Amino acid sequence: MQVLIFGEREIDELLAMPDCIEVMHRLFSTLDDANAVQPLRTIAWQPNRRGGVAVMPAYVGANDAIGAKVITVFPENREAGLDSHQGVVTLHETGNGRLLAIFHAGAITAIRTAAVSAIATRLLARADAGDLAILGSGTQARTHLQAMRAVRALRRVRVWSRTRQHARQFADWAAKEIPCADVRVCASAEEAVRGADLICTVTAATQPILAGEWIAPGTHVNAAGASVPGFRELDSGAVAQSRLFVDSRESALSESDDVRKAIDEGRIDQAHIAGDLAEVASNRIAGRRDDRDITLFESCGMAIEDVAAAAYLYERFAKDPRPARFEF
Repeated sequence: MQVLIFGEREIDELLAMPDCIEVMHRLFSTLDDANAVQPLRTIAWQPNRRGGVAVMPAYVGANDAIGAKVITVFPENREAGLDSHQGVVTLHETGNGRLLAIFHAGAITAIRTAAVSAIATRLLARADAGDLAILGSGTQARTHLQAMRAVRALRRVRVWSRTRQHARQFADWAAKEIPCADVRVCASAEEAVRGADLICTVTAATQPILAGEWIAPGTHVNAAGASVPGFRELDSGAVAQSRLFVDSRESALSESDDVRKAIDEGRIDQAHIAGDLAEVASNRIAGRRDDRDITLFESCGMAIEDVAAAAYLYERFAKDPRPARFEF
């Protein structure tokens, strides 16, 4: 049995951000309960919660694809020069379950997470949004900048990170990526987001770093960092004042402390979730209602996104075969 192995290099070459955005758009615009199956992720944390391992299986009917992501999450890895997410995505054929391919999970996660935020931005942000604030400076900050650039014309980029050196490194890179934009490092999260009309939070924060009182009317927020219990980026005021959309209601209510804490504190109830991304992408519900709406996309990250990306990569490889290798 031949099993293909896709490393970071192959994924970066075959899964360009604009292509991944379209893959995710097709996924969400055709998604319903009849053509996708994905139980909640199972996570085994170390006793000190310094890190853990998660298992995320899924079936995607639109691609006739079945697979799973097995990934470790160690938020402090950045200090050691490593990605916080390490693991694999597997893709199987649906006739007999044979293993077709293994993919570097960190590479897929980095691209598809930002691509889904791009879909949310395309659907929910104002058409003229282009003043971007990024809270965080790691891998997801970089891919989110690429994703936001793909769906909106960026005029200014402000970045804040708990480590100023990391923020400076990100800003130097971003200035080369978008030479026409004003790129600057901010001393605080508040300074970064005041006046922005597009905000991406991509941190491993366990306490809120974004306060509702800092967010201007008409802003769109992609909250992509706190996807499992124990991590939180937004205070309850930010969630309560927003028109809230999620990738999965079940995941948001079970795993997102941005949402769960706002419910626990009595600021919102479950009905505050206006809809999921599939409902907006398929025009079943309205997204932004007017230019003063603050829209919020709470991204938990779903296994169907990983499996759909893996299926696309496998199909691309069939058309453009090349040696594949796997490197951590």
